[in-house]
Amino acid sequence: MLFGPESTGKTTISKMLARHYNTVWVQEYAREYLQDKWNNKRELCAGSDQLPIAYGQIKLENSLAKKAEKLQICDTDLLETVVYFENYYDKTVDPELKKAALSNKYDLYLLTYIDTTWEADDIRENPHHRLEMFKTFEAELIKYNKPYILLKGNLDTRLKIATKQIDKLLKAKFI
Repeated sequence: MLFGPESTGKTTISKMLARHYNTVWVQEYAREYLQDKWNNKRELCAGSDQLPIAYGQIKLENSLAKKAEKLQICDTDLLETVVYFENYYDKTVDPELKKAALSNKYDLYLLTYIDTTWEADDIRENPHHRLEMFKTFEAELIKYNKPYILLKGNLDTRLKIATKQIDKLLKAKFI
């Protein structure tokens, strides 16, 4: 499970990990949903988007879980959605969304650091709050006792750190 502020390499690393392990990759539903919203209405994310994004994300995860054998790599999760909506959009989160986010169990969160170059696009909005948001994301993982490791450095370094930890998990689970 990749987790962290926008433009910190979550999609890139998650795709690389899925290829490395020859397994299922679950894309970030919010990206597709918000890009479509921008393309059709020229509107950015709003508070009213939280449940459609959450439903879309969990539907993707559940449908692709059926195809995964031992491992599923997710670009994001519901807790990421909660953090964004608590910090950027209306400052409130639907209680059912928060409950679902906290009940989801993942073996490992890969927290992406902000040592990547900001890449602007149609839906990214917050290049100046990256460190603040990183701290917020990490605080949420700690607050809810989620297992995580930090991914820093270039892509090769991040991939090595991630695969080392995932290999340990797979060995512990399947041997």
